[in-house]
Amino acid sequence: MNALALRVRTSRRQLLAAALLAAGCAGLPAGSAWAQAAHKGGAANLAMIGEPQSLDPMVSSTDLVGTIMQHVYEPLFTFDAQWNLQPMLAQAMPVISADGLTYTITLRKGVKFHNGKEMVADDVVASLQRWMDVSARGKAVGQEIASMTAKNPQTVEIKLKAVYAPLLAHLAMPSGMAGIMPKEAVAPVLKDFIGTGPYQLKERKPDQFTVLARFDQYAARSEPASGYAGKREAQLDELRFVPVPNATTRVEGVLSGQFQYADLLQVESVGRLEKAAPNVVPIVTQNFGFPYIVFNTKEGVLAKKELRQAVQTAMGPAEMLQAGFGDKRFFAAEPNFFAKGTPYYSDAGAKQYNQKNPQLAKDQAAKAGYKSEPIRIMASRQYEFHYNMALVMAEHLKRAGFKTELQVVDWATLVQRRNDAKLWDVYMTHSGLFPEPMLSPPQMGSGAPGWWETETKKAALAAFNGEPDVAKRGPLWGKVQALVYDEVPFVEVGKFNALSARSSKLQGYQPMPWPFFWNTSLSQ
Repeated sequence: MNALALRVRTSRRQLLAAALLAAGCAGLPAGSAWAQAAHKGGAANLAMIGEPQSLDPMVSSTDLVGTIMQHVYEPLFTFDAQWNLQPMLAQAMPVISADGLTYTITLRKGVKFHNGKEMVADDVVASLQRWMDVSARGKAVGQEIASMTAKNPQTVEIKLKAVYAPLLAHLAMPSGMAGIMPKEAVAPVLKDFIGTGPYQLKERKPDQFTVLARFDQYAARSEPASGYAGKREAQLDELRFVPVPNATTRVEGVLSGQFQYADLLQVESVGRLEKAAPNVVPIVTQNFGFPYIVFNTKEGVLAKKELRQAVQTAMGPAEMLQAGFGDKRFFAAEPNFFAKGTPYYSDAGAKQYNQKNPQLAKDQAAKAGYKSEPIRIMASRQYEFHYNMALVMAEHLKRAGFKTELQVVDWATLVQRRNDAKLWDVYMTHSGLFPEPMLSPPQMGSGAPGWWETETKKAALAAFNGEPDVAKRGPLWGKVQALVYDEVPFVEVGKFNALSARSSKLQGYQPMPWPFFWNTSLSQ
């Protein structure tokens, strides 16, 4: 790894999907910059995990949608490279009242939407209200808000019912984004995708590409770029997000120069990517995120807590991680949700992790009244590690006497099906690691698939979110983590590092959880 480390850039970034390009370049706009330089800034061809099921940044919490649409929509606040909160569409960080209940947010002047209209407070209020109506993250935040008003064209005031420490972090997240749009564009189902970002939607052909074009009237911040914060400049004329579901095809595409960026590549391709230097730059993302398994707590065989506990007892996350990633440099099997040395490290619930005890699980299931109903496990091969972990999980459950039914679907179908509680019992997914525990997974919020809504959850989160002092929040988080191990709404499998790659011609790229391509250019 030492030789590779000399050329591999490491960073902290969130896992995103990637997907399969069918037959070469078919379907891309003719005469554009697919095989040749285009216009003054050129176009970057970006291999993603698949087809985004939506372009609505609020409705979908998937990383793929967040990655694409963060170029089109912008939030009031964002994160810098050290995960500190910074203003984006807000002029500065908010003024917070002494009691912590009132946030006064001053907006930047001269920010234009893609339709030419200047952003004002009425647009912000209408956008945030829609976010609280349609986004799982927004719904959870909305429960904490007493009122939200436009005090004048440049000022928004938010009043809370009680102190709510994660408010600004929620407003800054790229996934399930509280993106700001024109008031007149707000609708239950978006017809026009109009934001303030450095790029605007140009064309989308499902299963072929989504093309974003430079927005020439973009109002950039003046601060130096850092992570998602600071100055954003659209140096490229176009960004072409191409669904390439097969990881091998993504590898071949970046090696051949067909793609300037390819996301979520197989760990075993590291050697080939290394040998392609200096034309290809491998990117190993340390502490990328965590795979986790969501349980249906609303309907079906696992709606009963005791049966979810039995499944947790049967599972062996260490073996699942080995199957998912192979190389031990790319994963860590550990029960703590946050690393040692961070404010939220806790070993609460550790005894329930990685038990792999089939006999105890069988006894627990029998006591809970299990009657050999099949447990439907939903996974997608577009994320190969999801699928491999699902295979091992199913084997663990069979050893404990459970019947299983593995449903292998494409990622877009999984995202659609997981919203229907009648269709599944378990699904495989992953998330990024963030400094604020309430940011992920979505099941920590309200209304996310899995539908974990208990009085004990509400009480634990109320105590945690009502404490703004990080030193005091740490022990409160331990109680939340213990509750997750007890009620088993999801199982965090462990931690993993991710592999992606870029062309050496893609200059200025700075890895972050959701890849972004403002401030990047293509060398000749």
